[in-house]
Amino acid sequence: NIVEMTNITKRFPGIVANRNINFSVRPGEVHTLLGENGAGKTTLMNILYGFYEPDEGEIFVKGKKALINSPKDAISLGIGMVHQHFMLIPTLTVAENIVLGMEKNPFKLDMKSAKTKIKELIKKYNFNLDIDAKIQDLSVGVQQRVEIVKALYRGADILIMDEPTAVLTPLEVEELFNILRQFKATGKSIIFISHKLAEVIKISDRITVLRDGEVVDVVETKGVTKEELASMMVGREITMSYSKKPVTQEEALLKLVDVKAKGEMNVSSLKGISFTVRKGEIVGIAGVDGNGQRELAEVIMGLRPLEAGRIFYKEQDITSLSTRERIENGIAHIPEDRMQEGLILDFSIAENLVLDNYDQEPITIKGIFYPHEVQVLGEKLVREFDVRPPNPEAITKNLSGGNQQKVVLARELSRDPSFILAMQPTRGLDIGATEFVHQRLLQEKEAGAAVLLISADLDEVLMVADRVLVIYEGQIMGEFVPGEIGYSEIGLLMGGGKCEKGSENS
Repeated sequence: NIVEMTNITKRFPGIVANRNINFSVRPGEVHTLLGENGAGKTTLMNILYGFYEPDEGEIFVKGKKALINSPKDAISLGIGMVHQHFMLIPTLTVAENIVLGMEKNPFKLDMKSAKTKIKELIKKYNFNLDIDAKIQDLSVGVQQRVEIVKALYRGADILIMDEPTAVLTPLEVEELFNILRQFKATGKSIIFISHKLAEVIKISDRITVLRDGEVVDVVETKGVTKEELASMMVGREITMSYSKKPVTQEEALLKLVDVKAKGEMNVSSLKGISFTVRKGEIVGIAGVDGNGQRELAEVIMGLRPLEAGRIFYKEQDITSLSTRERIENGIAHIPEDRMQEGLILDFSIAENLVLDNYDQEPITIKGIFYPHEVQVLGEKLVREFDVRPPNPEAITKNLSGGNQQKVVLARELSRDPSFILAMQPTRGLDIGATEFVHQRLLQEKEAGAAVLLISADLDEVLMVADRVLVIYEGQIMGEFVPGEIGYSEIGLLMGGGKCEKGSENS
């Protein structure tokens, strides 16, 4: 083995992040560390890269015992790490970012020979990179390539990739996987940290599954199914596909007509968007983050003014209604950021559940507020939505992300809405909480509600939606039914291209 981590234990105050972990990597393999958020994947790799020191255990690299006290030690052993949040300086060029910190003589920087070496690396791995471009002018996918070249320039033959596909289009993911396959062919080893099962199966040779800081199993990828991996991650069976009732209603519950709106910096971010959502239908909006999704959600909720166009709900023009009037008319909103927009973290669960209707019966009658009714409602919803701890008096900031999201869902769905706007409803949630959210949205659809699901997770959209619209730079690029077109065509649309329907099935 090129890397051997034995009996690694790492404690933080009040938590054991890694407990007696054994993890090994062979030369020329892609080895995935799979697990939910908080399973201990990144902690383990931060130990290998020298950010943390283990409390117990040993590390061997290339057969020798290694003491890795800093990233510098890791780099000298040939270990490179591409972090989930890139470590690049936006105002510097590609070449400057790559050589940063690697100057042998601090008083004299030989940029010419450095550039020659960088160009050789770029050519060797067919990277499409302009080394004189500034980082701030590059797309996320290209920035990631810079991070990879930076690691290679430092001599890495063991590359740690932390959630590398979180911000990429399907096309960029495919390009990344081609690069990783080339690395593998040259004998380099890759440790791939992820929780996306389809990708893990596609790229890995072996998979180590972590749960609650411990190794559950190490499996060869050949022959393992997504369902098996999911139940290893969670410790119970998980549904990876849903049966969806066909949409029978023709009536458009929500209708946007040529909606235009300005985004941040007063730039046009919605450029004439039109679509409908019918009763009993889930429409998914797919796209890479930052293409107008947030502005679209704000426009529907009345949180951002329209420049042009109209919004109709139940055949009434609601363009000029306030957010409050929209909510009272049966529109529910699961916001993108539960911490900032969905909850008041210092309030109890019960208080958060009545933020929208604390002034209505039975909580307030003729101007008199009845705290007991808040408690009764809290107890009922905590049970129904399986919020843990099941105590309505618990302070919301002390809950896990999944339980905080359940509080938001409980508040929004308990009002029996006709239309639900779900914006990134499972972001940051583990696979068990994600399944719960999906099942609730499908139940609402079956009860006749219309749902608009906006998500940067393409697999989620394909799994849950009846119909999918792709958004790119504030415009709808195309519409399809899941299963009707393949990933490569969806990727084209997400990158702003056009595609012909039905030319490929997958």
